[in-house]
This record gives sequence, structure tokens and C-alpha cells, in this order.
Amino acid sequence: MDISLAGRSAIITGGSKGIGLAVATRFAASGADVAIVARGHEALDEALETIGATARGRVVTLQGDVAKASDIQRAYDGAMRNLGKIDIVVNNAGTSRHGAFEDITDEIWQQDLDQKVFAAIRLTRLVWPQMKERRWGRVINVLNIGAKAPRPGGAPTAVTRAAGMALMKVLAGEGGPYNVLVNALLVGFIESDQHVRTAARLGIELTDYVKQREKDIPLGRIGRAEEFANIACFLASDAGSYITGAAINVDGGRSPIV
Repeated sequence: MDISLAGRSAIITGGSKGIGLAVATRFAASGADVAIVARGHEALDEALETIGATARGRVVTLQGDVAKASDIQRAYDGAMRNLGKIDIVVNNAGTSRHGAFEDITDEIWQQDLDQKVFAAIRLTRLVWPQMKERRWGRVINVLNIGAKAPRPGGAPTAVTRAAGMALMKVLAGEGGPYNVLVNALLVGFIESDQHVRTAARLGIELTDYVKQREKDIPLGRIGRAEEFANIACFLASDAGSYITGAAINVDGGRSPIV
């Protein structure tokens, strides 16, 4: 299926690496104008080169920390200044945090809420009026399968991702009458820098870490970021025009919850 995003403009948080970079690359290659938001200037410069290699639309980089309300506003203003409008929001930013419940401080809880829940709330709230006015919009919240099936030791991320899923469902109901479609994509085990860091923290080789994790995946392998980007592109396009309020697992069958 040839999916076109020609004429659409998207903003993607956490867009300089991993899943966010893959989504931005796919959107731009499909004709969308794309603004990516991330904290690091160097990573943004590298992402711009990667996305630009296949882009058919404009690509804009915006430096900012989505955990800060002021940076969200600045990123939104920058996207509007450069692209003129925003049709698609991908709330992707966020690092997995987990640990024993009694060890998680108020500070850690607040950091996770700010980075994942409030970032999505603030950015979507800024874009929402123009989507309603044009009667066309797409919001995709990138979560993980812990949002549906939280495990012991999965806090705070499992809790904040569950909040992101509830936010998606509320917005889907409110946006439906205006053709603003809101969905969530739940990540299983997808290739990313995060897993490299986790393996290093655990003191094991990355290949051994991956083999261990693959045992829990019915497809028998980890996913590629490009595979995740493909379904995000479908949901962001006119081809996904009757899908809203859905939390879709992108996990090779790993989640015990449908």
C-alpha cells in the first residue's frame, strides 16, 4: 500500500533517535513536513541528515526538553513558524524507568509524569484547536505494553504509560466529532539505544541481552524501529480514517493482553 502524507505537517517528540527518528523518517519520505523535538543539538543535527536523505517535505529540528512546559511552548511555536500548521502529533519522548516501589522517590515520579504524561497533555492541548477547526487531525501516543499489562517492578513507567493510554481514550471521544483521531501504539521490544544502555547497566553483552529477551517473543525476534514507523504512518494517513481510540500492541505477540 502506497501511503501518502503529502500536504500534512507533523511534530514528533523524542524524534532524534530510535523509534522517533524512524517515524520522522517514514513520515518525511511519505511527503509530510516534519518537525522533530529533542534535547541534544548534536543528535538533532545527525537526525536531520538521516531524515533529509529520503525526505520529500521540509524537515525542522527543535531543541527542547518536553518535561518543561516552557520548552513545549517554544517547540510548538517553532513548528508553527516553520510549517504553518500541525496536522499530526506523535507524543513519543520518554525513557523507561523501573524499580521497586518503595525505592521510587517523589522526584522520580514527578520526572516521569512530566516527561510522559504532562508533555503529551501540553503539546496536544496546544495543537487541538487547529485540528478541530480544520476537522482533520491525528494524535499518536507512543506507550509500551506495560500500560496494559504492568509487571511487578514496572513503576513508574507502567503507571505513567497507563495514564497515557487513558488520555488517548478521552481525547479519541472528544476528537471524534471533529475527525481528530487519537490512538496509542504500545511498544514491545524494539531495537533502540535504550537497550544498549540497559545491557551495559546489567553488565552483559548486548547480544546475550537480546537473545534472553527474544525468548519471550512469539515471533522469535526483536522488532525494528522501521516496522513500528510503518504502522504509525498508516494511522497518521487517510488510510487509517476509521481507527480511533485504539491501543495497538507492536510487540511481535509478546503482550499477554490484546
